[in-house]
Amino acid sequence: MSKRLSPQLQHITEDACCETQLEPIQLFCDVDQITLCSKCFQSEEHKHHTVCGIQEAAENYRKLFQEILNTSREKLEAAKSILTDEQERMAMIQEEEQNFKKMIESEYSMRLRLLDEECELNLQRQQECTSDLNLREGLLNQVIQLATELEEMFQEMLQRLSHVGRENMKKLKESEARVSEQICSLQKLTTELEKKCGEDALVLLKNAKYSLERSKSLLLERLEPAHIIDLSLCHIRGFSSMFRVLQRHLTLDPETAHPCLVLSEDLRTVKLRHGQQDGADDPGRLDFSAMVLAAESFTSGRHYWEVDVEKATRWQVGIFHGSADTKGSTARASGEKVLLTGSVMGTEWTLWVFPPLKRLFLKKKLDTVGVFLDYEHGQISFYNVTETSLIYSFSHCAFQGALRPVFSLCIPNGDTSPDSLTISPQHGPSCDATVSP
Repeated sequence: MSKRLSPQLQHITEDACCETQLEPIQLFCDVDQITLCSKCFQSEEHKHHTVCGIQEAAENYRKLFQEILNTSREKLEAAKSILTDEQERMAMIQEEEQNFKKMIESEYSMRLRLLDEECELNLQRQQECTSDLNLREGLLNQVIQLATELEEMFQEMLQRLSHVGRENMKKLKESEARVSEQICSLQKLTTELEKKCGEDALVLLKNAKYSLERSKSLLLERLEPAHIIDLSLCHIRGFSSMFRVLQRHLTLDPETAHPCLVLSEDLRTVKLRHGQQDGADDPGRLDFSAMVLAAESFTSGRHYWEVDVEKATRWQVGIFHGSADTKGSTARASGEKVLLTGSVMGTEWTLWVFPPLKRLFLKKKLDTVGVFLDYEHGQISFYNVTETSLIYSFSHCAFQGALRPVFSLCIPNGDTSPDSLTISPQHGPSCDATVSP
C-alpha cells in the first residue's frame, strides 16, 4: 500500500518524541501499529505501509471502538434478557412438570375406572351366556393383569417425565451459568471500550488493532437460550377400549350455527360459506367466532366423540356451557368454553389449549381429535386418535348444568377457506348415559 499523509500534521505534545530519532511524533503506521516521526517515515521499513497523522488515525479507531461499544451495550442487554428468561423458565418448567404429573395421575385414575367398568360389563355379558366359574375367574385374572400393566405403564411415564424434568433443569442451570459469565465479560468489555473512547490520541492508539480484534472476538460469542424438551412431547400412549362403548352419535344444531357456516344434510360436517371473507380487521388476529354447537348436551355421565380435522387448517373443538338463544352469537364468552385449537401457519403446526391459554407441541399434523368427557369427575381430555395418545387433559373442573360439544372454524381474512370439520361416526355400540336432547 502507498503512503498517505494528512494535509495538516496535527499538534502533538512536546514530550511525545521518537525514541530513535528524538524527533516529535507526528504520524502513525497502521500496519506496524507504531507512532513515527518524520525521519522514520522516510525509512525503507515503512515505504509501502499505510501512514497517516496521529489525530486522524486516533479518530478512525475511536469511531471503530464506538461502533463496537454500541454493539457491546446491545448484546449486554440481550444477555440480561436471556438470563431473566432462563430463570423464569426454570420456575415455569417446575410448575409444568407438576401439572403434567397431575395429568398423568388423572389419566391413570380415569383409565382404571374405565377398566373396572369394562370388567363389570364383560362379567354381566358372561353371566347372561354361561355360569362357568372358570370363565369368570379367568376374566378377573385378565383384568388384574391389565390393571398391573396399566400401573407399570404409567409409572414408567412418571419416571420418564421426572428424567426429562431433571435434564431440562440441568440444561437451564448450565445456560444460566454460561450467560452470567457472558454478562460479566460484556460488562467488562463495555467498561474498557468506554474508557478507550475517552482516551487521548497516543494512549488510544497503543495496541489499538489488538484491542479492536479482541473486542470483536468477544462479541462473536453466541448468545442463545437452552434447548429443552417440551413436556407436551412426553406423550401418554394408549386408548381405553371403553371409548368405543362411550362414543356418542352427535349432530350439529343449525339453530346455533354462525351465519358464515354451512352444515351438511346429515348435520355432521361444517364448513365456511362460499365467498365468506368477513375476517377480523387485524390480519394477525385469528377470528374463531364462526361456531356451531352439537344438538346433544350432557348433564352427567361419561361421553366420547371424535372430530375429523384433517381438512381444516385453523379450528377449535371442545365443550361449551351456557345459553345459545340467538343465531350468530353462539358461545362468545371465553370463560364458558374448554377448547383445543389447531393452527397451520405455512409448514408450522401449532396446538393450543384453553383455559388458561397454553401452547402444545406435536411433531406432525393431527387428522382426528378424540374428546372424552367425565362429568362427575370434572375431566375433559383431548386425544390424537391416529397416534392413540393423549394431547392434553383438564381435571377437577367444576361442571354445572348442561355441557354441549362446540366446533369452530377461523373466519378467513382474505381468500375463501376450504376448511371443514366432520364429526366421526360411531365405531361401536353405545351404552346408556344421561344425554339430554
